Amino acid sequence: MNTRAGHYKSNLSGEMAYKSFVPNPLPPAPPIELSEDIVSLLVKANSQLAVLESVATRIPNVELFVSMYVRKEALMSSQIEGTQATLEDVLDPMLDANTNRNVADVVNYIKATEFAIERLQTLPLCNRLIKETHAVLMEGVRGQEKSPGEFRYSQNWIGGQGSTLKNARYIPPSPDDMLDAMSDLEKYINADDELDALIRAALIHYQFETIHPFLDGNGRVGRLLITLFLMEKKVLTTPALYISYFLKKNRVEYYDRMIEVRAKGNYEQWVKFFLQAIMESAEDATATIDELIVLHDTNVDKISKLGRAAKNAMLVFNYLESNPIIEIRKTAEALGITFNTASSAVNRLVDAGILVQTTDTSRNRTFAYEAYLNILRKGT
Repeated sequence: MNTRAGHYKSNLSGEMAYKSFVPNPLPPAPPIELSEDIVSLLVKANSQLAVLESVATRIPNVELFVSMYVRKEALMSSQIEGTQATLEDVLDPMLDANTNRNVADVVNYIKATEFAIERLQTLPLCNRLIKETHAVLMEGVRGQEKSPGEFRYSQNWIGGQGSTLKNARYIPPSPDDMLDAMSDLEKYINADDELDALIRAALIHYQFETIHPFLDGNGRVGRLLITLFLMEKKVLTTPALYISYFLKKNRVEYYDRMIEVRAKGNYEQWVKFFLQAIMESAEDATATIDELIVLHDTNVDKISKLGRAAKNAMLVFNYLESNPIIEIRKTAEALGITFNTASSAVNRLVDAGILVQTTDTSRNRTFAYEAYLNILRKGT
């Protein structure tokens, strides 16, 4: 079967025979048809991203918001793959002691994102950067035996638990075809193309997932690729977009639409879905920033009325915005103040209704900045 997207190729023979997909290089031929629907979505998605960019530059502490957004994206991208973890798990002040496998997946995704963005300063978006990022993602977690940082040397397939090559839902290119396809994709990522960067990002994500170059972690690396490409093209200046929020909500459709491209060569329906995802994710991220700014200003106002206690309370409050779940001893150490100073500042914040105690134990009591967490929790 030949489509605009590629063809199936027979491998091995007899009992062992199976067909793997060989994708055609990007851009599609004939070219993407820019229908009215697509153009209209493209305009909306781009203007929504421009709004997000301008809001993100207005925030006094943009790094802090972005680090929260990266955590949220990491969590939701990992949840799409079935990782069972919550925002609280990822923000737990005792994380070092309490890390389980699910949380380790998310923490690694955060590290991989930070690593890749830093690496983009010195390296173009290429296969080497993709492999290095994969190595960070897979370090010390399940899937670690699956060649971290290396493209696969064996055939993989996609299907439910216990599926085999015989009954797989989809069989990506064989290792040789995969290497050719990744080389073509790398060229496309770095080539000039008349198409808008958002449409190119849609095609790149689809192509990466179709090639499935790793034995594990393809979904997460492929979603991270969207952010990296948009940052390289200067469409985004920070990773403030969490597209996995939309993809998780529409998980079945997300997979179905990529299958539709492979089956019928219909890239246009996938591009529309992807632009909708960008538009809604940017809207959501912008609304979240607005809510967090209002919350910040309201609480700074409350703290300013605390008289002499305001200085230390403000110190702890600033720390809270990057660590919304805290434990007193760790907070005191992080801020270089005494345990008693931290403790009395925390008590003031509890009295002001900003902090809520979340554990009852007399040792290692934890407190949460609940209103802040509620805003970030949406969709997780």
